[in-house]
Amino acid sequence: MKKVLFTATVDSHILNFHIPFLKWFKNQGYEVHVASKGNSAIPFVDIKHNVPFNRSPYNKANIKAYREMKNLIKKYNYELIHCHTPMGSVLTRLAAINVSKKRTTVIYTAHGFHFFKGAPLINWLLYYPIEKWMSRSTDCLITINEEDYNLVEKNFKSSKIKLVNGVGINLDKFQPQTSEKKAFLRSEQKYNDSDFILFFAGELSFRKNQELLISVISILKEKIPNIKLLLAGEGDLSDKYKQMVNNLGLSDNIHLLGYRNDVKDLLLMSDIAVSSSRQEGLPVNIMEAMATGLPLIVTDCRGNRDLVKDFNNGFVIKLHDIEGFADKIYELYANGELRKRFSQNNLEIINNYSIELIERWEIFMNTI
Repeated sequence: MKKVLFTATVDSHILNFHIPFLKWFKNQGYEVHVASKGNSAIPFVDIKHNVPFNRSPYNKANIKAYREMKNLIKKYNYELIHCHTPMGSVLTRLAAINVSKKRTTVIYTAHGFHFFKGAPLINWLLYYPIEKWMSRSTDCLITINEEDYNLVEKNFKSSKIKLVNGVGINLDKFQPQTSEKKAFLRSEQKYNDSDFILFFAGELSFRKNQELLISVISILKEKIPNIKLLLAGEGDLSDKYKQMVNNLGLSDNIHLLGYRNDVKDLLLMSDIAVSSSRQEGLPVNIMEAMATGLPLIVTDCRGNRDLVKDFNNGFVIKLHDIEGFADKIYELYANGELRKRFSQNNLEIINNYSIELIERWEIFMNTI
């Protein structure tokens, strides 16, 4: 039986993004393996390997992870290896070099390189040369945004380099908003029909930069007294953001929701989806908002600008432009027709990112 191996640094990455692809390989008769850190039960997997990958390139646990991967690849002689996440992919591809008994096809999906326009110099000095060198041992390098694709297409040496529309979104799960459902969910969640609700789902972190949104609401709370910003997620900056909200007197306007498993419903009761990120790969949270039919206001970073075209399905704002972000929120607040146009455009555009399209491995596999 042919065997396929998916690798990632941690189990959660596989669970969040790759179950449909594991299912596809299982249905094609493959024996499906996953190597990642953790002991999660992952659907459609025949053998789960708990490998001690560590996100830090300086952690000694990665030496052990490399050795374990080398033994796995030698033992199981995989037909195909599909790598994800920076450390998981580098260690897997290193281990695959000249190890398997027969030629194994090695694919790497880059969900957003650590080196990007505006990234710290250390990221370019450390990660760029490693990825460029490793590309020579990669049969197909998959990118999910134009910035990454344009960079590697010019400079890297993979046999094939492709651009795909991310990991896809289940359009049966995230469906267009209706006024009836919106009103029902607001009542259930103790929000008023008159509230103007902004929503952002993401870890509370420097990368997601929710501090910008908190500053924006501080500007708008007098102009839009009923404005509400809902921030779903946890992270290292949770305490800092709570303190900011309290210090600025915004506890009635900004609600830090913590981890939520009802993002679908939170989107359905919102008016606008926002993103303050400094960097992205191709953000699933924006795709989910598009599938709900929400207008968008996002920062001009990689990934965001792939999904949102300024004044077409939302607004794209320069990084750190607090005043500009506030102005566009107020513009959408005051202009229902513009919100409606952005909404309709998003519902059309998101069809290009459906999981059904991304799942078409039969076509993709024939191109490797």
